[in-house]
Amino acid sequence: MLSHIKNLILDMDGVLWRGETPMPGLVDFFATMRRLNIGFALATNNATKTAVMYTEKLARFGVDVGPQHIITSAEATAAYLREEYDVGTAVYVVGDAGLHEAMRAQGFDIVTPEEAKGGRETAVVVAGFSRNATYEILAMGAHLIVRGARFVGTNPDPSYPSEIGPLPGAGAILAFIETGTGIQPTIVGKPGPIMFQQAMRRLGSTPQNTAMVGDRLSTDIAGGNAAGLNTILVLSGITTRAEAENGDIHPDFIFANITELAEQLTMNNEQ
Repeated sequence: MLSHIKNLILDMDGVLWRGETPMPGLVDFFATMRRLNIGFALATNNATKTAVMYTEKLARFGVDVGPQHIITSAEATAAYLREEYDVGTAVYVVGDAGLHEAMRAQGFDIVTPEEAKGGRETAVVVAGFSRNATYEILAMGAHLIVRGARFVGTNPDPSYPSEIGPLPGAGAILAFIETGTGIQPTIVGKPGPIMFQQAMRRLGSTPQNTAMVGDRLSTDIAGGNAAGLNTILVLSGITTRAEAENGDIHPDFIFANITELAEQLTMNNEQ
């Protein structure tokens, strides 16, 4: 069933962990991929952390994964914008540390809310999930967009899985700004093609031998389908089996969790 799959692009929140709680079997899952020589890239729409932060989180869970295996929507967004704007371009950022650091790493000049209030202009307003977004931070972003700045969103996720259940995500931040401006953002993260393309370049893979593993139909599965990848839904995060079976977006395979996926990979690759 999965014998043709030689590479996995893995979502993280809801697949490998919920909040600060690792999924059961996480260590064994990575051991299985390495034993079977399955390539992997971890691609997350979460823009709050850097790749190094994720390696540290995985290390706390007992898994050794280098930052070269990790693609965040923050880094994908910064790289995408760097292809279109020069070093030193002024940008306004609505987001947490991961997005700020990714934009600085690409050489952008980050404008503060105080500077925006004082009349400084920006070429782009970049928005992602933030636990620290105040009304003023959001309002100044909207103000700049109304004055002509381009509106770019890291990802459209309406919620994210936590230990207590789904909570508002980046899509809620984008909706606030969109409602206040009447302008829709350009989306970089899943379900758009950019992150999938970056992941396959890192893996040296093709859509035919690569599967996207995620917990959300609207981003992971819809984006993987659109990119021509095999798609695997795990039911450990946002999407329920009923939603998967009765919705308009259909994964190629459904598993309860990564433990069940690892068992199937082992069975198919060792036959």
